[in-house]
Amino acid sequence: MSELAISADTGEATVPGSPRSWGMILVCVALGALWFAAALALVQGGRSIAVTDARGAAPAVQPVARLQARADAMTATQVRQISTESAAAINASMPVLGGPNPAAVPFSLANASAADRSRSLDCLTAAVYYESATEPLDGQRAVAQVIINRLRHPAYPNTICGVVFEGAQRRTGCQFSFTCDGSLRRQPMPTYWGRSREVAAAALNGYVYAPVGLALNYHANYVVPYWASSLSKNANVGLHIFYRWRGNQGRPGAFTDRYAGAEPAIAWRGGFGQPTRAEAQLAAIASEREERQAAAIAAAEAAMNGGRPADVAAAHASVDSFQRSVLRRYEPLQRESAAAVINERAASQPPMSTSQRWALTGQGGTSTQQPLGRRPAEARPQPPSELQGVRRRGDPAPAQPVPSGNNETGSASR
Repeated sequence: MSELAISADTGEATVPGSPRSWGMILVCVALGALWFAAALALVQGGRSIAVTDARGAAPAVQPVARLQARADAMTATQVRQISTESAAAINASMPVLGGPNPAAVPFSLANASAADRSRSLDCLTAAVYYESATEPLDGQRAVAQVIINRLRHPAYPNTICGVVFEGAQRRTGCQFSFTCDGSLRRQPMPTYWGRSREVAAAALNGYVYAPVGLALNYHANYVVPYWASSLSKNANVGLHIFYRWRGNQGRPGAFTDRYAGAEPAIAWRGGFGQPTRAEAQLAAIASEREERQAAAIAAAEAAMNGGRPADVAAAHASVDSFQRSVLRRYEPLQRESAAAVINERAASQPPMSTSQRWALTGQGGTSTQQPLGRRPAEARPQPPSELQGVRRRGDPAPAQPVPSGNNETGSASR
């Protein structure tokens, strides 16, 4: 087996005992193997993108999964909760990056099927309409150009509808706010929809809006996303601010993907079940009310537990008649302690009645309570004297006394 040697003087490859041409063949074979390995690296799932910088340095290889994860983190919902005035001031303080701002390559749907043409036009029109319907014509063209740019970048899907509705049904967040904030429930206005459709058709037929260059992100100038500071601001168009990625991933060599076709059939009209803006506000208010109620209940339970944690209070639980553990809402007091509390309260309040004191303490009564039920015969009281001489129904009549003397005497004496 021959060995490959490198000449120290010339740096050329030679094979001892073989013609000089064999060394050149081996070098070509090695280069071909390198190119083949690079081609295999472009396979989906394990492909990597290598971009050589302007100085010809070694290429920086970044897996597609890492780029996609970075794109997923920059969603439309990741914005700072600040006022509109503060956001405008922060955005104005960020200067537009100078230097080259190369324009994108014209896009073409020449090889697309009729179904893909129709779906791509529909999706791009929806993006232009819901994102910039009232913007000037340049503002709408800029939005369409960003979507075309994303289609060509390995961090994003390579279909128009895939780019527009990316993340609309994921918890990680949507890429365009109109796909997940309920805007799709609104019926488009025909006049604005027609103008947006013209802008979308022009972009799909090769029109390039050069001022935004290779921008991949944008946002309205009255919000400040968390990811804005990690990108390079390269244009202000209408109410939107446009950014391109820093480093090699923002240069023309990174836009290597091609239009894949097979546009997904997304039934986006009417939304994806998202609430309207009013419904979202009502839901937020209801959620806040529930949180307040939960906090109030927790505070009340803590007060009833004497400020003790729930696990400590559980140790003082009682058992009901079904042998189920129940939490006592009170602490039982001894009679002496209750009497002391009542006496202390009575000193600062009007005097308690005898019945109130007896109800609370069982003390203070002036006489012993008689037991319930029939009394014994010896304990029965005698009938009242006022009823003497009253005859009950069915009793025999009492005998009449005989008067003394005779009638004549009696009558004569009168």
